[in-house]
Amino acid sequence: ALARNLGIRLVVIPIEKAFSSYLETLAEHFQGAKPDVTEENIQARVRGNILFALSNKFGWLVLACSNKSETAVGYTTLYGDMAGGFIPLKDVPKTIAYKLAQYKNQKEGSEVIPACVLTKEPSAELRPDQKDTDTLPPYEVLDPILQAYVEDDLSIDQIVAKGFDHEMVARLARLVDRNEYKRRQAAPGIKITPRN
Repeated sequence: ALARNLGIRLVVIPIEKAFSSYLETLAEHFQGAKPDVTEENIQARVRGNILFALSNKFGWLVLACSNKSETAVGYTTLYGDMAGGFIPLKDVPKTIAYKLAQYKNQKEGSEVIPACVLTKEPSAELRPDQKDTDTLPPYEVLDPILQAYVEDDLSIDQIVAKGFDHEMVARLARLVDRNEYKRRQAAPGIKITPRN
């Protein structure tokens, strides 16, 4: 519905065969190891490879779909959903992305972006019933903490003094710090905040 509303040609390319081939190739080396985030990331990387194959063939620009919130804490797959030549939402927190979508609908006077897109639980969709809140606080909580830590350069204790849980803030700060290597490999994007 979104593609139709925006006049975008929608193409569906199943990744099942490619994903199965990766698992078969790695089966001997993965023997005895339980499936985990590794298999989830392979799915994202298969999608990235397919998008870049189309880009090479037709000269298209691949747009990476990560936003500032996901990238800050590393909830984006390097060489997977981070793969792209440009990241439109690179410096846009998830809560602002939703507000921009609502603004677009309000400006157009119709549901250009279908309501189901805005009401669906955020998810990487790499395993059944997966939700971002399985491992992250809701974005309404996450984004202010990220703004305080990344943009306002506040310490963990200063953020906790604003009323946030110490353990959660410390964990999120570790995620931000630990995932700098990913952010340094990201494609360029629009800068809209004091510190992206």
